[in-house]
Amino acid sequence: MKVTSWKFLWTLIGFLGVWPVLLFGQLSGSAQNLANCKQGREICHRSRLTEAQLAEVARADRLRNVSDCRSGYKSCDRLKLSAQEATALAVADHQRNVSACESGIDSCDELQLTRLEARDVTDAAQRRNVANCEDGVGSCDSSKLTPTEVRQLAITMSERNAAACKHGEASCNQSKLTTAEMDDMTSAEHTRNAQNCEYGWEECDHSTLTPLQARATASAEHQRNISACKSGLETCDYSELTLWETSALADIERRRNYTACFNGYGYCDRSRLTPAEAVAIPAENK
Repeated sequence: MKVTSWKFLWTLIGFLGVWPVLLFGQLSGSAQNLANCKQGREICHRSRLTEAQLAEVARADRLRNVSDCRSGYKSCDRLKLSAQEATALAVADHQRNVSACESGIDSCDELQLTRLEARDVTDAAQRRNVANCEDGVGSCDSSKLTPTEVRQLAITMSERNAAACKHGEASCNQSKLTTAEMDDMTSAEHTRNAQNCEYGWEECDHSTLTPLQARATASAEHQRNISACKSGLETCDYSELTLWETSALADIERRRNYTACFNGYGYCDRSRLTPAEAVAIPAENK
């Protein structure tokens, strides 16, 4: 009898230990099921929901349907909308159609526009056509331009061509330039060439430089050569250096060589060290 009592006691203790786990699993499964139902997932067991949970799911279904209708999704069920929701949707649909018509989007339904909206859409289409003609992008129907717009377009295109020629762009058409615009282009080309020569860029024509520009270019080229020689670059032309510059460069190279030998880093030519420098080199670097 005592043995039976002990077995019953241990069985009860074991059940009490497992019970919270089982309860947690049931609660966790219930929460997941509720989430699935509220999100409209296929794995949803409505029979397991409480009345309060069913109300939550119904509200989530309604809000999701409203969202689908506002987004224009096929899953929208307009029959499930309330009168207020249907009215709000109609307002949103109308405004979306107006915006599509003003932007020239294919989904535009002009039959749904009011008389004033249709007028605004026509004005927007005219402005868009003018912009396309001016920018040279999109579709341009010059037959729809007014005489004033034609004149303004001609002025805009002339100014754009003059700017392209002045900046050396490939779209430049010199045959359409006025005498003043041609002079501006020539002056800009001369200035651009002088800058190219002074900065050492490839598009440089030395033959078109003025004496002042030629001197400035020669000075800039000489300074670039000195810098290249100091940095040990292959573009250095030692023959272009003056005697003073050659001497200064030799002194810089001597100090670099000594530093390399002294620190044990970099190229070191010990044969170029003076006796005093050779003695000063640390023993571990000799």
